[in-house]
Amino acid sequence: MKKTFKLIDLDCANCAAKMENEINKLDGVEATVSFMSQKLTVSAPDKDFESTMKKIVKLCKKVEPDCEIVM
Repeated sequence: MKKTFKLIDLDCANCAAKMENEINKLDGVEATVSFMSQKLTVSAPDKDFESTMKKIVKLCKKVEPDCEIVM
């Protein structure tokens, strides 16, 4: 499954790159984080998508505590 989410309060391109690197370490997950468009695109297996998104939210909060993923 591939989905795109809006990001709120992503402050810098460096943080976007860090988020992307951390998310892509998850098994079976490919993600891109665009600072310019403030979007997160995630491609992950359908059966685990919800639990994968919970992990992604936690990872993003570690890198950028103020950033919010609009689900």
